[in-house]
Amino acid sequence: MIDLRSDTVTRPTKKMLEAMFRAEVGDDVYGEDPTVNLLEEKVAKLLGKEASIFVPSGTMANQLCIKAHTNPGDEVIVERYSHIFNDESGAAAALSCVQLHPLLGERGILYPEQIEKAIRDKKDFHLPPTRLICIENTHNRGGGTIYPLNVVKEISQLAKKHKIPLHMDGARLLNATVACGVDPVEYTRYVDSVTLCLSKGLGAPVGSMIAGTKEFIEKVRRYRKMYGGGMRQIGFLAAAGIYALDHHVNRLADDHRRAKRLAIALQKIPGIKIDPERVQTNIIYFEIRKKGWDAKKAVEELKKKEVLVLHIEGPLLRAVTHLDVNDDDIERAILIFGELFG
Repeated sequence: MIDLRSDTVTRPTKKMLEAMFRAEVGDDVYGEDPTVNLLEEKVAKLLGKEASIFVPSGTMANQLCIKAHTNPGDEVIVERYSHIFNDESGAAAALSCVQLHPLLGERGILYPEQIEKAIRDKKDFHLPPTRLICIENTHNRGGGTIYPLNVVKEISQLAKKHKIPLHMDGARLLNATVACGVDPVEYTRYVDSVTLCLSKGLGAPVGSMIAGTKEFIEKVRRYRKMYGGGMRQIGFLAAAGIYALDHHVNRLADDHRRAKRLAIALQKIPGIKIDPERVQTNIIYFEIRKKGWDAKKAVEELKKKEVLVLHIEGPLLRAVTHLDVNDDDIERAILIFGELFG
């Protein structure tokens, strides 16, 4: 089976499993798990922040940051198709009692001018105060879009001007930095908090990281316990994260190359609509345009031929390249797409 639904479907490699079995563990809630401590030090250094913390998932990571940055009744600016707004079960409202203010970006990218227009007037008590700005890099529903570095810098300057924290959902941040050939710090220097997912392109089975100031991370640590994310001997999982950061970062370029190869091939198939120029990293969005077919039927027929893709909405499908998809898989998938939609 060629599973292109998401980069979350990856399984630990043999060497990663060996690293997990060798891990030295302790009670992380007491701060006594040496492998977790090592991972947190490693990520803080990688992202140029004072501290970081391991949490079970990317959704929890984002929600902990929102909780730590805001108070009930506040408003958070997000992009209309962001993960926080669409894919986290209304958690911001339920857990932090904040209101999300969605702005429609350009393939997921927000620009300073539109953000500034959305910042509430602090003097008008009828309005919820704007307490946080969130951006997503790479932007999933934008098609794996990379946030332009200069735009992040400009948003940061705007946020500082209005004394509003800037949070980056950096689940796939390393996809962006590998594609651009820059150090992650070139992005993270401009944000007050940042998340990083270990279980997507990096191939670890579980876990995300949050990085920020020591004071902020200590606040997050309390909320992590409150949300049920305080785990115990999790060094086994942290060891997978360490292995992923040591061995699976540079290979993200292979995922990007394979995604571009697939996108270019799909463009040549009459029953598929896609713009390969929009494929910047490992995420591909395309539409089924074959007469008599809809997206649901396409997913079912592809599955019968052992290719899995994800139906997003309407005619839109998503394919994501990752650690468990090689060059031969891509070539076989191209042939199958051609058979069905050519």
